Order: sequence, then C-alpha cells, then structure tokens
Amino acid sequence: MTRVYLADTLLDERSALRLVLLDLNMEVVGEAADWPTTLANAPVTRLDMLLLEWNLLPTDLGVQALAALRVACPNAIVIVLISHLEEARQRAALSAGADAFISKSDTPERVALHLLLAAARVQTL
Repeated sequence: MTRVYLADTLLDERSALRLVLLDLNMEVVGEAADWPTTLANAPVTRLDMLLLEWNLLPTDLGVQALAALRVACPNAIVIVLISHLEEARQRAALSAGADAFISKSDTPERVALHLLLAAARVQTL
C-alpha cells in the first residue's frame, strides 16, 4: 500500500484528496497545512509519496525549500499541486525537485489517474 503525506493549506482540498487516495487504496500517513509542519513531520512517517501544494512553500526560500524536503525524504515521490497550470510554475516545480505536478483544477478522475501513475513508480523503486 502506498503511504501518502498531504500538505495543503486548505482543509477542504486535503479532505477531497484524502477521499481520492482512500478510494485508490492508498494510506494517508499524515497531513499538514503549513511548511514547518510538513518539513518536521513528513520525513518521520516513512512516506512513499508527498502531495505538496506549491503555495505552501515559503516564498522567501522558494525552490530551496523543496530541495530541503527532498534531502529529508530522498526516496519519496514528490507531486506538487498547482492551482493554475502555467508553464513557468510547471518548470519551477520540476526544477526544484518535484517528480510531477497535478493541477488542482483537474477532474477527480484525472487526479486519480496521476496518483495511480505515481504509485506505480513507487512500486518500482
């Protein structure tokens, strides 16, 4: 079972993602609504996958914050959740160490497909 940590500032969005993950038989091992909690708690959960809202990253650290998380969780698949799919944000997320990104405006079915593809990557690691 894929172990997933959710990091999103909005409770409603975390709740919706949690339901999708549970429907996909994935285990939610923790949640956070802010960066300090994510950085402190995610690594100790033995997560396989991290769903991280782009806007949760501290603006003063930017890509350095994601790089620090990659060091703390080196084996995790990191998927960045982006509110607006702009090419610049996509490039920034990937260059900062994300493995993939998901648009928050995607349909639940499309989000589920992205998550299943990421979970398949976890199984091959």
